[in-house]
Amino acid sequence: MATQHHSSALRVPAVSPAYPMAKPGYGKRSAPDQRPRTRDDFALLPTRERYVAGFVDHLPDGAAMSVKTLAKQLPLYGQQAISTSLTALSVAGHLRRVRCPVTGTGDETRWVFRTFWSRTARDNEWWNTYLATEQATATAAPTPAASALDTAPPPPWVPAEEPPPPPAPEGHDAEPAPEPTAVPQQRTPAQTPDAAPTPPQLPAQGPVPATPQAPGAGRSPAYLALARLGRQDHRLTLSADDCTTLEPQAAEWLARGVSTDYLTHALTAGLPAQVDSPLGFVRRRLTDKIPPRLPAPGNPPPGAPTPAHHLLVECTDCRRPGPPQALPDGLCRPCREAHSGSVDGESSPHPAEIADVKAHMSNLRGLLKPV
Repeated sequence: MATQHHSSALRVPAVSPAYPMAKPGYGKRSAPDQRPRTRDDFALLPTRERYVAGFVDHLPDGAAMSVKTLAKQLPLYGQQAISTSLTALSVAGHLRRVRCPVTGTGDETRWVFRTFWSRTARDNEWWNTYLATEQATATAAPTPAASALDTAPPPPWVPAEEPPPPPAPEGHDAEPAPEPTAVPQQRTPAQTPDAAPTPPQLPAQGPVPATPQAPGAGRSPAYLALARLGRQDHRLTLSADDCTTLEPQAAEWLARGVSTDYLTHALTAGLPAQVDSPLGFVRRRLTDKIPPRLPAPGNPPPGAPTPAHHLLVECTDCRRPGPPQALPDGLCRPCREAHSGSVDGESSPHPAEIADVKAHMSNLRGLLKPV
């Protein structure tokens, strides 16, 4: 006899208004081009997966999608059952867990974790194409314009300009303005209003002495480093003309990122017992020991490959990352083999099969009854 089997799907609970949201950039993301929501959605899934899928489908974008958070909102199942259900939904083509690279300040790159959801079941080819498009869109996203940074408000420690006080109304005695709290600039005797202006004094007869300057004023660091060599070791005493002649070579050392101490040590290390020509000796060392030119910090050397950050898919079961092509059904190879084995050998029978077995056993019992 035919037995009509009704679906035993549980009613999906309503999403609480207080459902926790993930941090900005994290959480649930809905895939495009989905069919309208109907009562027959997820009809081919088992009862538990249908229940979890219906709840996830009603969550807004940006909702937290961790197993712990979902288990708190679905009291019928624990964290292990929710994790198994999410794995089954990934295999069915409804879900993918993804690590998305987000470029920060400078060369810093951070990763955000998102769960892409599709009410319509998708195959692996569709998911790979969509995630590749998502990565290309994120890479081509424009950075904030510099003009937007120029229009930012001033920091709070910058005092705002005070507007001038309004003029006093005519016909009324204006009250004297309060004294400023800041100490005003003191006036010199020549600026005192009560004092008579001092006539300009004629210069004295004779030459005016020049203002003395500090030693080394106006000299470059390279020149000063060469001038101090004689004080470091008397065998390398250079004249002023010698320092001027060697200054361009020493400046080239400093332009390559070394310090004056490094320059002095390189020129004075391992001196022979006697130096007949300090000028020729220092010139030869400046030429032979010049350091290599290093790239500026933050700039990769020419020809070096630029590190590319690609979107990574996480295994829904063990969270192992990998490229989308290496994780079909959203599972890595060990988890996919384990899931296939459980489906082939330990899967629960379909309710219709259970009803058929019960009907067959009932018929057998009827035949065994004594007449």
